[in-house]
Amino acid sequence: MAFHQCGTCPDDPLWIPLPQWVIEDIKKDQDLAYSDRFGRRGMEYVSLGCDVLPILHGRSPIQAYADFMRHFRDTFRPYLGTTITGIQVGMGPGGELRYPSCPSLKLARTWRSPELGEFQCYDKYMLASQSACAGEIGMREWANGAPIGASNLMHNPESTEFFRSEGSWNTPYGEFFLKWYSGMLLLHGERVCKEAATVFRGIEVNLTGKVGGVHWHYGTPSHPSELTAGYYNTSIRDGLLPIARMFGRYGFTLCCACFEMQDVEEQQVNPVSSPEGFLRQLLLAARNCDLPLVGENSTTTLDDKFFEQVLKMSKFYLGGLDKPSFSFNFVRMDKNLFEYRNWVSFTWFVRQMSVSNIGRGRIGFGEGDAPASSSSAASMRAVLA
Repeated sequence: MAFHQCGTCPDDPLWIPLPQWVIEDIKKDQDLAYSDRFGRRGMEYVSLGCDVLPILHGRSPIQAYADFMRHFRDTFRPYLGTTITGIQVGMGPGGELRYPSCPSLKLARTWRSPELGEFQCYDKYMLASQSACAGEIGMREWANGAPIGASNLMHNPESTEFFRSEGSWNTPYGEFFLKWYSGMLLLHGERVCKEAATVFRGIEVNLTGKVGGVHWHYGTPSHPSELTAGYYNTSIRDGLLPIARMFGRYGFTLCCACFEMQDVEEQQVNPVSSPEGFLRQLLLAARNCDLPLVGENSTTTLDDKFFEQVLKMSKFYLGGLDKPSFSFNFVRMDKNLFEYRNWVSFTWFVRQMSVSNIGRGRIGFGEGDAPASSSSAASMRAVLA
């Protein structure tokens, strides 16, 4: 259930922008869109700074999201709980609970780049919230947007005043800013979860929220790319557990990607990246909060290492749980899957998931893709049965 722009640009075959009436409102008030310190506006998602303000034809964004979910429920009620058994509720760009700290277009093209990201707190609504919070503790001088010295997207963290190992992220000012910035994201997630839980109360569908796999600086003390995305997660603070607790309060399932990614490969490109470290921390948070889990892949290499890593991380989550609830959503599938070598690897993977009683499997086809033949489709049904 998407409340965000889908795709990266109008030439994208999956391009679905925000509704035109929302775009028109943003044109009238540009502060409805996120902004970084350079004044660059992001059109992927309405700024959470105006969550409860009547800025969309007299409705707040949260009210608009709730109305959409309500109309969906009423329209598809005969299918809910039978044909439709799960709903992933969007909470930010890409459907993930995060800030658009790095544009999706850039992520799609250079997803391995060690980008710090930019704090998205320069629209007037975010600045007003920050000013109010700073005023409450008598530190109005701290209400100046993002921290000085956070530098730009591509800087080495150790060359920045804010993100370096002994930087100002670990000072009273840094703590104030990061608590406020991440707290606003958590509050947004709470509002969306609350509305979804209310709308679908009493209906047998699983509600899911997704966390972004922001792992590019997990090996540094400050974890800058996580901080700019809104996760106050550092070497001395667990910022993923509060997100898991929030999902747990509303009976949500946690969804996360990166299940196939390995540190040994990613660190050849970016030595401080750790998709395995980030994912393990998130899985531990889910376990601690008794959250059901949906895993996803981020890439489609389709080699043996891909499937073995998914099995490894799935078992890490499930180990020792009395009543585990886990499913894996195989996304970005295309015709390459049905090439003989890839199909053999995939069927082995599905059997291993079944034999190990790891979880349920779901498959997502890419736009315009379909099984190569009816026999292939029949084989898939047999494997997944």
